[in-house]
Amino acid sequence: MRLSKIYTRTGDRGKTRLANGDEVLKDSVRVAAYGDIDELNSLIGIVLTQKPDPAVGTILNAVQHTLFDLGGQLASAGMISGLITADMIGTLENYIDTMNADLPELKEFILPGGSAAASSLHLARTVCRRAERKIITLDQSEGVEPEIIRWANRLSDLLFVLARYENHCSGDQEVYWKNPRK
Repeated sequence: MRLSKIYTRTGDRGKTRLANGDEVLKDSVRVAAYGDIDELNSLIGIVLTQKPDPAVGTILNAVQHTLFDLGGQLASAGMISGLITADMIGTLENYIDTMNADLPELKEFILPGGSAAASSLHLARTVCRRAERKIITLDQSEGVEPEIIRWANRLSDLLFVLARYENHCSGDQEVYWKNPRK
């Protein structure tokens, strides 16, 4: 598909068209959900410009493609299904296990920070959590394939581990949260 006409003027009335042709308000839960997925994909693009560890870059590149597919599936309002599978959730779990294997055991909460790439990955994790919340809200009103919710949940876990991995590789120290009650 070639997008030769970028503006449609539909948005001038606060509306947009879903991939199935339905016209909806731009602040609908569905549009918000795939908008958060788009924001997350853009943020991962920023991480990639920060030249993360090559293994992290490879994983993030694959994640970006899946996020694009997921956004398209959400925008299709039921026209497209099955793009996120149990195998894809397993792939994220394998990434988490592999990247976490060499990291020091986590005994305290950590604060977001460290290298630029790690800090951006922490931000991506929070955007992913927001997208996950919007997807759950969408699921309550219109229904969403359960694999989508599971994949988004696992992706935020992966982004957390990748942020820790980036700090580990770059030699940046993690900052532990100081519990004021201790």
